[in-house]
Amino acid sequence: MFTRRTTLTAAGVLAASMAAALAKRLSSNDLKSKTTVSFDVPHGACDSHVHVVGDPVQFPMAPDRDYTPPLATADDLREVLQFLHLDRVIIVTPTVYGTDNSATIAAIKLLGRERARGVVLIDDTTSPRILDSYADSGITGIRHFLYGGESFNAAAAAKHLQTRFNLAKQRGWHLDISSPPEIIAALAAPLASSPVPLVFDAFGWLAGGVREVGFDAVMSLVKSGQSYVKFAEPYRVSKRRPDYPDLVPVVHALVEANPDRMLWGSGWPHVDSSSVQGRSNTDPAPNLPDDDGHLLNLFAAWVPDAEVRRKILADNPARLHGF
Repeated sequence: MFTRRTTLTAAGVLAASMAAALAKRLSSNDLKSKTTVSFDVPHGACDSHVHVVGDPVQFPMAPDRDYTPPLATADDLREVLQFLHLDRVIIVTPTVYGTDNSATIAAIKLLGRERARGVVLIDDTTSPRILDSYADSGITGIRHFLYGGESFNAAAAAKHLQTRFNLAKQRGWHLDISSPPEIIAALAAPLASSPVPLVFDAFGWLAGGVREVGFDAVMSLVKSGQSYVKFAEPYRVSKRRPDYPDLVPVVHALVEANPDRMLWGSGWPHVDSSSVQGRSNTDPAPNLPDDDGHLLNLFAAWVPDAEVRRKILADNPARLHGF
């Protein structure tokens, strides 16, 4: 006879079976770097932008996610860091988890607080108790998206920013912002008055280079010391792989503006999160062909001064994340 307990047990077994099947489908063979680092990586060097995708049996993804990435576990990440001679890492919760940051927290615990920190995704329902638990688990920042389009309302966006400023300030965190530069320009005043450090990811999204609308706003925030910029995931803003020559003027301008506010990140495991016709949000998305060793060597070519490289790889992330 079927009871509520047996029905729930059966449902649990089915869910676990489906998650195990998904994990098998999501396995990836392209997580390891194939390019040897060709320069002396400074002590304390940090990859400031990676993601961890755990076993879906333990870390289920959000049902309404936009895509489904391959597995990229903390153990995989540890091997990549060792190969690249990197001592520290910042793990950023990917959007596929919604506001469930369990995989990020678990990865920090496995790697150890002496070398790992994290940036979380939250929403307006995330309680102070949960935020405080994150602070105790090695979290140092909140990921925040600022979108444009016809529906963009600068006043509403500024008000929402202020709530995030307050949450971050209470815990000594920063705000990790993903936004096109024209939105940064539209919110220049509230961003300039932020009580916490700001971090713009993906080269400040300056896809149009130094002539991009909003470039001056990004530069002003960097020069003032209010904002950091991550040289991370070049494939988000450029299609000219593997060397991304169109980003060179952006890198040079930002480094010249304030080398103490630059960071480097690989973007490992380089998931293709773009929409593809015929691929549903639950179909496994491939990893992009970018190689971490090549990206790190590319950074060294862009920033040939060893002292400036040390700032960007080691000193700046140590200051921002409290290593």
